[in-house]
Amino acid sequence: MKQKWIWGSVALVGIAALIGAYLTRDQQKSININAVGSTALQPMVEAAGEEFQRKNPGVYINVQGGGSGTGLAQIQSGAVDLGNADMFAEEKKGIKADKLTDHQVAVIGIAPILNKEAKIKNLTTQQMIDIFTKKITNWKEIGGADMPIILVNRVNGSGTRVTFERYGLDQTPSAEGQEQDSSGTARSIVSSTPGAISYVAFSYIDKKQIDVPKLNGVTPNNTNVTNGKYPIWSYEHIYTKGDTKPEVSQFIKYLKSEKIQKTLIPKLGYISIHDMQVQRNVSGVVTSVK
Repeated sequence: MKQKWIWGSVALVGIAALIGAYLTRDQQKSININAVGSTALQPMVEAAGEEFQRKNPGVYINVQGGGSGTGLAQIQSGAVDLGNADMFAEEKKGIKADKLTDHQVAVIGIAPILNKEAKIKNLTTQQMIDIFTKKITNWKEIGGADMPIILVNRVNGSGTRVTFERYGLDQTPSAEGQEQDSSGTARSIVSSTPGAISYVAFSYIDKKQIDVPKLNGVTPNNTNVTNGKYPIWSYEHIYTKGDTKPEVSQFIKYLKSEKIQKTLIPKLGYISIHDMQVQRNVSGVVTSVK
């Protein structure tokens, strides 16, 4: 009986060792791809990442926000595999753009958003500049409701803020006000704060919660971005540094694939890079796509 117990124990130990070895090999096969940065780009990378994981067992896409500045800083330092940004790396001080590789995976429009009680349907560029520099402080000054204007800005380093100030405010810096680090939070505050104004990527617009005014008579929508009529938009960049894991290259290729560009991207409120009739370089010069 004792001999049987000994042999049984040996067998259990052997099985445990085999299971441990199998788990170790399985863990070694797992590949983690870490992406950090733009909250405007985050929903797309998360959704595409989930699909990519299903097609590639053992590969895990971990996505975090933090803003474009954070994404660029993290990829430059080598702390992550993918740095997500709504702006060119050249636009961020301290970033050595020539050391990074730019992958443009989509285009996103950015629109001003208002609390519904403001009662404003159209804004001019000059009115937006005056609002965000606090020269205009009450909506009644431009034909809206009699209530104070509450600025809800994005934090410094936000690609959405950089794009909005550059193309929506004619490169005018915003005045001081409360700052939020994500598009979702900014929308939530505007929807619940009478008189509030902010700006978000098209993918965060929910007209049940907030109003979206026209800009100089032009409706902020994908069509007017693609044809060049609406000016506040940016490329969605994913930056890499140096040699990348094969799985990272495969994931970026997947993001640019017809399946993602024609189905997932428009579904989430982004614009396919293939649908753009205009293009913009780092200097802001817009030309027709040939």
